Amino acid sequence: MKTFNVPIIYRSPLITAIKNRRKQQDRMKKDFTPTVLDFGPLKILLARHFGFCYGVENAIEIAFKTVEENPGKRIFLLSEMIHNPHVNNDLLAKGVQFIMDTAGKQLVPWEALTPEDIVIIPAFGTTLEIESKLSSLGIAPLQYNTTCPFVERVWNKAEQIGQQSYTVIVHGKPGHEETRATFSHSRSNTPTVVVKDMEEARLLATFITGEKQADEFYSLFKGQYSEGFDVTRDLQRVGVVNQTTMLATETQAIADYIKNVIMDRYALSPEKVSERFADTRDTLCYATNDNQSAVTGLLEESADLAIVVGGYNSSNTSHLVELCEVKLPTYFISSDEKLVAANEVYHWDFHHKQELHSLSFLPAKEQVTVLLTSGASCPDALVEAVIRKLLSFYDLEYKMEELAATFA
Repeated sequence: MKTFNVPIIYRSPLITAIKNRRKQQDRMKKDFTPTVLDFGPLKILLARHFGFCYGVENAIEIAFKTVEENPGKRIFLLSEMIHNPHVNNDLLAKGVQFIMDTAGKQLVPWEALTPEDIVIIPAFGTTLEIESKLSSLGIAPLQYNTTCPFVERVWNKAEQIGQQSYTVIVHGKPGHEETRATFSHSRSNTPTVVVKDMEEARLLATFITGEKQADEFYSLFKGQYSEGFDVTRDLQRVGVVNQTTMLATETQAIADYIKNVIMDRYALSPEKVSERFADTRDTLCYATNDNQSAVTGLLEESADLAIVVGGYNSSNTSHLVELCEVKLPTYFISSDEKLVAANEVYHWDFHHKQELHSLSFLPAKEQVTVLLTSGASCPDALVEAVIRKLLSFYDLEYKMEELAATFA
C-alpha cells in the first residue's frame, strides 16, 4: 500500500515500531489480539489496528503540500480536513480558512472567493452542488481534492447499481459531511434515501411491504430522500451502501435485513434475490473493518477500563467507543491533556454531546489493565502521549524508553 509524507509531529517512533512488528508477524491481518505493554502496576493492551488510515494520510499529505507549495495565496478548506482538532488547528495556524463548519453552516461567503484562491476538498468529499458552485466562481473544484478513495468507491458503487435501476439506500448520519456528499452523488443517478440506523431501516421496510401508507414516508424521512422519490415505485429494487465510518456490523445487518424483507415481499429464492437486491458488500471500508475488529479482539481480554482517543466529532471513533462501553467503563478523550490525574479525567459522552468530568478513573488495585485504541483520524503521537501520561501516574515514565528498545 502507498506510503505518505505525513508531518513528523503526528508520528510516534514507538507506535510505528509496534505496528511494524505486528505487520511482520501477521501480514494477512488475521490476528486481532492486542499488543501487551506490561509495566507492572499498569498493563496497557494496545489494539492491533488503530490510528491514521489510508484516506486520512492521503488528505493530510495533500493539504500540507498545498500550503507549502503556495506561499502568499489564500487557501481554504470546504470544512474540517478530518475530524481531529489537532490536525485542523495546525492547518488553521498555517493560515488555512474553513468555508463551512461540519454542519454545513457558511463561515466564509462564497462571494468572498476569487478565481485566484485555492479550495481544498476534505477527506469526506463534497456534494455535486458545491462542486458546481466552485466552478461558477472560476475555481477548479477537483484541483485540490483529498476525497478518500474508499468514499469515492462508495459513490462508484451507487452509480453502478443506479444505472441498473436500483434505488440506493445509504446507511449514514444524515448531517455528516460524507453522507451529504454520497447522497448528492447518488441522487444524481438514481432515487436515494438515507437511513441512520436499524430502527430507520425497519421503518423503511414497512413501506417496502406496504404496511404503512406511502404518504407517511415523506414526513418520516423528511430531508433524507431525493427529489421526486416515489415510494410505491422506488422501493421495489434496492441496494445498500454506507458512510464508510459507520459501524460495519450495523451496515451489514441493515443490508441483510432489507435483503430478507425484499425476498419475503417478492417470494424470491436466494438465487433470484439479485433481481431486486443489489450486492454492495464491498463498500465497507477496510480501515473501519480492521479497527472495529481489533476492538472486538481487545474486548476478549480481561481489563478494568478502556480509553479511546480521537476527535469528539469523529464518527468512526464514536463507534469504537460504542463497542467498548458495552463491556467496560470507557473514556473517550481527545488527547492526553484530558487525563488530569489518576483519579480525574475529562471525557466525552457522545450520546448526549457533552464533556463529563469524572473523579473515579483508575481503580486502586495491584495491577490496573487498560484497553487502548484510537480513531482513524487520530495521530499516533497522541496515543504515545496518552501512554506516557498514564505511566506518569505511577512514576513509571522511565519505562517508556525500555519499551521502545524492545520494539526497535
